[in-house]
Amino acid sequence: MSGLQCLASENIWFDKQRYDEAEKRFYEGVNGPSTQDKEVNAILQDIAKSRQNIQQSLSGSSSHAGDQELVSRMKSLELENQTLYKVVETMRAALQKLETRVAVLEKTPATAAVPCAKAAPVKQVENGDDDDDDDDIDLFGSDDDDEEAARIKQERVDAYAAKKSKKPTLIAKSSILLDVKPWDDETDMAQLEQCVRSVQMDGLLWGASKLVPVGYGIKKLQINCVVEDDKVGTDILEEEITKFEDFVQSVDVAAFNKI
Repeated sequence: MSGLQCLASENIWFDKQRYDEAEKRFYEGVNGPSTQDKEVNAILQDIAKSRQNIQQSLSGSSSHAGDQELVSRMKSLELENQTLYKVVETMRAALQKLETRVAVLEKTPATAAVPCAKAAPVKQVENGDDDDDDDDIDLFGSDDDDEEAARIKQERVDAYAAKKSKKPTLIAKSSILLDVKPWDDETDMAQLEQCVRSVQMDGLLWGASKLVPVGYGIKKLQINCVVEDDKVGTDILEEEITKFEDFVQSVDVAAFNKI
């Protein structure tokens, strides 16, 4: 008997594994997978996630060049920011210097009175006749009994006192620039100027004038005048000019300088 005939005569279930697998699938379909199968599936999912992470890490090396480009752009932006910061600081320092200079220039008219007040002694020095007379007068001469010398000395003292009494006194004057504003653009500016110049008082002299545009067709009258400080003040001028209330809205002092 050959081997094939022996196997054919044996009562063996060669397809048992297939039937067992089919039976297993049947029961899984009815009752769901077993706990062991669930654990196996979880492990397979973890392995799949690990593979995915590895692939992402490997693909990240290709974007390294992009990261370098981004870093270089950030560095260039930082340098540009630093440069702009320096420019802003420089402009701020220049603005502070300009503000300081403007403040000094605005204070110049007020401080100009100091050198003008001291101008009188300079003129006295230039008129050297009085000084020569002072040198010639010997107020502390020797006390002698010569009547002629005493008479001459007295005459010189009298002449010196007469010269002092004839010297003109210094009159303090100021130049004032006024801004006279009308009510609207329909105000007659020629009539307004006539009203302003009609203000007359001792120590007041009106000068040149002009119309300066303000806006919306309105023009203000800018007029100059010279006043004696002891006789005329800015408050009096403003009070007298604002009396013409039909034409004048307000009066401002644009400039004030000692002469």
